[in-house]
Amino acid sequence: MHASAPFPPPADDRTPITRNGAIAVLLLFAAIWFGNLDYRRLVHPDEGRYAEIAREMAQSGDWVTPRLNGIKYFEKPALQYWITAAAYDTFGVHHWTARLWPGIAGFLGVLFVGYVGMTLGGATQGLYTAAALGGCLWYAGNAHVLTLDAGLTFWMTVGMGGLILAQRGAATSREQRYWMLLAWAALALAVLSKGLIGVVLPGASLVLYSLLTRDWAVWRRLHLVSGTALLLAIAAPWFVVVALRNPEFFDFFFIHEHFTRFLTHEARRVEPWWYFVPIFLVGILPWLVIFAWTAKRAWTGATVDSNGFSWPRFALVWAAFIFIFFSVSGSKLPSYILPMFPALALVIGWQLANTPHSLLWRLSVPPVALAGVLWIVMLFGYDSFVDRLRDPAQPLLPLLAYGAWLKSALGVAFAGGLAGLWALRRGHRTFAVMASAVSALLMVQLIITGHDTLAESRSSAPLLARIAAGHGPLRADIPFYSVHMYDQTLPYYLGRTVIQVEHPDELAMGIASEPERAIPTIEQWRGAWQVVGDAYAIIQPNDYETLRREGVPMRELGRDGRRVIVSRR
Repeated sequence: MHASAPFPPPADDRTPITRNGAIAVLLLFAAIWFGNLDYRRLVHPDEGRYAEIAREMAQSGDWVTPRLNGIKYFEKPALQYWITAAAYDTFGVHHWTARLWPGIAGFLGVLFVGYVGMTLGGATQGLYTAAALGGCLWYAGNAHVLTLDAGLTFWMTVGMGGLILAQRGAATSREQRYWMLLAWAALALAVLSKGLIGVVLPGASLVLYSLLTRDWAVWRRLHLVSGTALLLAIAAPWFVVVALRNPEFFDFFFIHEHFTRFLTHEARRVEPWWYFVPIFLVGILPWLVIFAWTAKRAWTGATVDSNGFSWPRFALVWAAFIFIFFSVSGSKLPSYILPMFPALALVIGWQLANTPHSLLWRLSVPPVALAGVLWIVMLFGYDSFVDRLRDPAQPLLPLLAYGAWLKSALGVAFAGGLAGLWALRRGHRTFAVMASAVSALLMVQLIITGHDTLAESRSSAPLLARIAAGHGPLRADIPFYSVHMYDQTLPYYLGRTVIQVEHPDELAMGIASEPERAIPTIEQWRGAWQVVGDAYAIIQPNDYETLRREGVPMRELGRDGRRVIVSRR
């Protein structure tokens, strides 16, 4: 049996990782990464929404027109719905199949940026690049929550990485063509994941990079004609077919969902211009200090290939443009800046591999000290702090239970950071990087897993389970009304759609095109409720009390701080 060959280490690393060691780390990382996909109940709104659209697609067999609660839903393209619906068809409808694609996409993104880093700077730099992304708090966290952003980020990362590998000076003409066509195909899938942003962000980043570096030659190596043809061949068919079947699609998707949402406050996601600053500062941990301290050098000292292309500068421009683009947008959500982190991981991997050992140790101290301070504050101050947050919609006991998870998460981060500092003191750079990355991932998983203690106020699953235990399963053959509210998790856990009453919200367009699928006013619902043989309704507590005082016949089946479920009889 031959000893495995070591990766080329930095000169000061006394214990370079072997191939077998790298495989062991990868398996450990994968076990932590995928270990909790099924544990948590889905939460409102995003997880319930995207799990339900795919469930209805799999159930109906209509893979062209996405529907949410039986109503046309054109806010996003269909790629992730197809992947999740296929997972449902293959493995059944479960929490883990609902979250499978974001989890896989996030993990593949880690592997891919690691490969890009290895190609650019050797195996050690590739390993550090993968660790930088896999241990990045915001990236790891978003890959374990059911939204569309992890999938979008993966395809954009492949597009970015493909371009970087194609443009490096050592690439042959065949490699250049191969990687550029892969990049174009990946951007087509990004468009199918979340719309035009899949090409707007990469294209604008490349324009800005060329302006700042005066590198115009890169445009001659993009294979624009064949690449554009490939992009259209992959992305266009669904848009054409869905528009032909649904005349309202074009105006709503391309005009309303792109230009109106970006330029106005119509989406009611108004936040200040600095909204993403704290998200970035926390999200890039535990690598914030080393990135910030050496960011200027990453630009001024960036390698420039013989053909004039500089991948570190392109990666920095990519990340900066995404941050600025969404900062000036009229609609902001925390996950929007996620595609910037893989680009930053490429730079951080280079920094981790090349920063002098003594400097790297000093730059590692502040985030470890911060984790220790926060851990102590949580240990002694959390309970008194959350006591001020109690309200009918969020009881105190679940918050206190969640505190144990948060304290454990910060304790793990602090312990991992101390292990990394200890390793750096003794010259074990690779062990230090891996300890920081794995402990950061464990911290994220503890925070996310523990969030299930708050499911009572963020998911309909606990309430439905209590009703089933006390009254038996809810019947599927009678109407179920959602009165003046819409809980995104309800149809998923019921396994059926509900009838919305006076609450169009994000389904306004779909309801306008098919008005028979909803009831426009509570008064009309009351008329239907009076004559129906039996039915269910979910109502907010205040509305329930009003309707009860007005004599509407209802039998309460169960309630929590946000919802009351009743039957007609």
